[in-house]
Amino acid sequence: MHILGHLSVEEFLRDYWQQKPVLIRNAWPDFEPLLSSSELAGLSLEEEIESRLVEEDGKDGPWSIRTGPFTEDDYRALPESKWTLLVQAVDHWIPEAADILEHFRFLPSWRIDDLMISYAVDGGSVGPHYDQYDVFLLQAEGQREWRIGQMCNDDSPILKGPKIRVLEQFDEIERWTLNPGDMLYLPPQLAHYGIAQGECMTYSIGFRAPSQAELAQAAMDDILASASEDQRYTDAGIRPTQTPGLIDQDAIARLRALLTAALNDDERLQQVLGKLMTEAKYPEQLPEPRDDASWQEVNDELDAYPQWRRSEFARFAYSQQENQCSFFALGHSWNLPLSDLALVAYLADNSQYEGDTLKELASGATAQSLLVNLWQRHMLYSPETELGD
Repeated sequence: MHILGHLSVEEFLRDYWQQKPVLIRNAWPDFEPLLSSSELAGLSLEEEIESRLVEEDGKDGPWSIRTGPFTEDDYRALPESKWTLLVQAVDHWIPEAADILEHFRFLPSWRIDDLMISYAVDGGSVGPHYDQYDVFLLQAEGQREWRIGQMCNDDSPILKGPKIRVLEQFDEIERWTLNPGDMLYLPPQLAHYGIAQGECMTYSIGFRAPSQAELAQAAMDDILASASEDQRYTDAGIRPTQTPGLIDQDAIARLRALLTAALNDDERLQQVLGKLMTEAKYPEQLPEPRDDASWQEVNDELDAYPQWRRSEFARFAYSQQENQCSFFALGHSWNLPLSDLALVAYLADNSQYEGDTLKELASGATAQSLLVNLWQRHMLYSPETELGD
């Protein structure tokens, strides 16, 4: 299904992606919600599932927020209007929710963060705000009015008091009412304000956007792990100085060259980005690895079950260098020969697999070792078996 409606992928990326919003009417014709509102609320009762309740007029003031897990009594105590339930990473728990993300693979899949579902009663909202990442807002049920405002940044005033970031000033530019199947794309830092018109449910597909600080920290961690005491600041060939206390431009140039040399390594940067962007969203919830397994054991599993899936909590990516390829999953990397590139690409470019194809592509020892590792860590499973087995 073409999720962008009247737009081609090329038009969307050229004219809208990370630039300006666009409303796509009937992006998903006849969309059927995966969960009812009561089933969504049921997820919020679970301790391991991240959930929030936002009330515009809460007991502790405007735009009050509480985090789950909740109880049935919490819901009974809510007012009739102006509250919203947010359940994060529904794709981690429901394979059908993970399948929705497949429609956005015209973008790098390692950039996709999760699928959040929000349910709101009449007037429910989380206030005017902006996000630091791209988001697609798919209307699943009912109607929600979206008001679009100004571009924001760290200097944009935030209301003092609420525990959520609500903009102090919202300059409305445009507004749309979304019906089931409609989808709105919003670029980063664009102010927006969604208000439920009656009961409604919205699916938010968000994208990972690491900050400069996060990327710099990840790069420096990698550099420090392999740094040698022999790699130091040097200034051979300097001239005599009359200002011994001055840090001059030549010193700055030497420092820049030293730091640039550490980062001027494509393979290192691929490793940094691959590990960072495949880190688990909830690392504390990862299942315990299986005991040591052999390729024969995994091979038998592939024979027994023809259909396989990437586990919903797992993130895959890969890179290709001149003499090898790298596979990334859950913040780890595996370096493999180029002869394994077909397997690596098959794993990372898809989320559902044929057992026979996995066996065919895993003809060598390194490829077989990779599949054994993924199976041991529960990153691959057959829908015909339980993940925890």
